[in-house]
Amino acid sequence: MEVRELKTAGAFLFVPRTLHDMRGYVASPYREEAFETATGGPLFPVRQANHSRSRRGTVRGVHFTRTPPGVAKYVHCSRGRALYVVVDVRVGSPTFGAWESLVLDAEYPSGVYVPAGVGHACVALEDTVITDLLSAEHVEEDEEAVSVLDPDLGLPIPDDSDLIISERDRGAVTMAEAERRGILPGYDAALTVERSLRAAARAASTS
Repeated sequence: MEVRELKTAGAFLFVPRTLHDMRGYVASPYREEAFETATGGPLFPVRQANHSRSRRGTVRGVHFTRTPPGVAKYVHCSRGRALYVVVDVRVGSPTFGAWESLVLDAEYPSGVYVPAGVGHACVALEDTVITDLLSAEHVEEDEEAVSVLDPDLGLPIPDDSDLIISERDRGAVTMAEAERRGILPGYDAALTVERSLRAAARAASTS
């Protein structure tokens, strides 16, 4: 498995070997040994799994969770193709404001680790299913967003009048406004959540 840290500190891309034959293919978008080597600890205890289906042209994001409580996630594309963007919205982070876009393809199912406090956006390049493993159950009141169309962020969102964007995401504030309002996660708070997730994972593996 190939592993690469993304431009957002603490976020990683995991690219497995895909084995093809006449029946189809097999790949492992998550391998614990590779994850531990990259991040310094095992994956968090999984509290929720999401199966998100999006029609071609659907745009979701940029979403993040208030931190605390903070939620980390491990993501892969289980159907179709998507442009997935990881955005560092953690105030005080050495990579604050940095983003990286990845094409996730079910035929080559790479995994992406998104640390607590980090934002993410997704554009369905065709009918797509994204599967997320979450470190905590989803709580709607804790979810926040910044505009995926924020010109200062300059995310590579296709210039297409047929894009499908929810009212909530169209009305999201810019990154600068979110920082001014104090709704962005703090880097130190996000690191505290990450450390607690590593401790919980180690405790679970030895119990």
